[in-house]
Amino acid sequence: MDNISADALQKVQSGQIDLAALKKYALDHAYDEMFAAPGQLRENYMPLLDHFGSLPPDELQRRKQAADLSFLNQGITFTVYGREEGTEKIFPYDLIPRIITSAEWERVERGLTQRITALNLFLKDIYNDGRILKDGIVPRELVYSCPQYRRQMMGLEVPRNVYVAVCGTDLIRLENGDFVVLEDNLRVPSGVSYMLTNRRVMKRIFPQLFRHYNVKPIEQYTQLLLGTLRSLSPEGRPEPNIVLLSPGVFNSAYFEHAYLARQMGIELVEGRDLVVHDNICYMRTTSGLRRVDVIYRRVDDDFIDPLSFRPDSILGVAGLFNAYRAGNVTLANAFGTGVADDKALYAFVPSIIKYYLSEEPILQNVKTYLCAIDKERDYVIANLDKLVVKAVGESGGYGMLIGTQSSKKEREVFAEKIKANPRNYIAQPTISFSRAPCLIGDEFEPRHVDLRPYVLYGDKVRIVPGGLTRVALKQGSLVVNSSQGGGSKDTWVLS
Repeated sequence: MDNISADALQKVQSGQIDLAALKKYALDHAYDEMFAAPGQLRENYMPLLDHFGSLPPDELQRRKQAADLSFLNQGITFTVYGREEGTEKIFPYDLIPRIITSAEWERVERGLTQRITALNLFLKDIYNDGRILKDGIVPRELVYSCPQYRRQMMGLEVPRNVYVAVCGTDLIRLENGDFVVLEDNLRVPSGVSYMLTNRRVMKRIFPQLFRHYNVKPIEQYTQLLLGTLRSLSPEGRPEPNIVLLSPGVFNSAYFEHAYLARQMGIELVEGRDLVVHDNICYMRTTSGLRRVDVIYRRVDDDFIDPLSFRPDSILGVAGLFNAYRAGNVTLANAFGTGVADDKALYAFVPSIIKYYLSEEPILQNVKTYLCAIDKERDYVIANLDKLVVKAVGESGGYGMLIGTQSSKKEREVFAEKIKANPRNYIAQPTISFSRAPCLIGDEFEPRHVDLRPYVLYGDKVRIVPGGLTRVALKQGSLVVNSSQGGGSKDTWVLS
């Protein structure tokens, strides 16, 4: 842990930095991103606190309003489901950046590269030879019972053996400061547009701060994504036509779909804009049909082709899976990748890494109990008040019980759900993941945060330095999802 520097300490003691805004900043057992201990400021936060302390009292609020206005003008919203007063909300943005050192990031980057490499090998294996299942490393029934497992993918050759081209892995810090993986998001990971717009707004609102910090850039993400998609184009298509397939304007992440398509310079399409003839996918244009080579899809498997998956879907393209199977169009991510971000399979990722790479995991998992296993299920039901229980296929903070914040009635209901469908639930210890300073009113207060870096996997692994830091803005809350009232902040990785 870095202690406050002598120069910084002198500034604090001499009153050069106004710490009135920190009077409610209380530390607890959770790792704090800004303070190593009471009165011990981490050195990387000193220029930031120095700068904020030099601003007039109302200046932070003025800049906060400017940031909110910027998000509003850009249409940067998110959806809160189940609210009667309306669903579209301005994305909450905290002005105080989260700072990560280059040494910390180097370990995260190596760990994420290792993880996505192993998960791609796992997906290739289970849809082909199934060696890891034959060897008993991963239970066969756990894979085959996963709702995201696609038998249609068996024996199908995937371009460059890349099943997961885009991954958003959720990380948290433990009390000792180590980053660990909370979950993997391999199907249609969202949130990267918020990472990019957070940085753009921060540079506009606090340009002076960037003079004090050597922050690694993230603006290149969309071009790296475009390069990754190009590298996956079908054979014989050196100048591929790439499109982004969206469910449409009523999807909660539509802003992101439009933003990414615009930044990459590719067409944003919906299912009705595409058609398949003779196992080749085309896009309808005003000048006729134009062949499509690569689809960056933001539509789930179930809805993407009514002939192969859900017949009632109006979001997909009839015959698209056959065109994919014929090798005439690439989809990123591939069909069936959801089996590897099933929360029950998550428990086996360390074993998957050792099996395929003969390496120890660089980033550890959180201890996970599988309710499908009798002994572990009994333990979970007996300790619901201490654990976090999650439905294996849910995301966004839904289908979850936080035992320490639950009522007896809620725990009884969840116990019955677990008994009725044990395969559908896992449990983890309640972890007080790290807290970072946030501007709450006129004061700095700590709030729990996680980190979602975005990993690209094509001809090579590409990771922009940083990610989306999500914030549980409600005091004491551990739920960081924007759909349930969380917010975000800019993430600075120092050079």
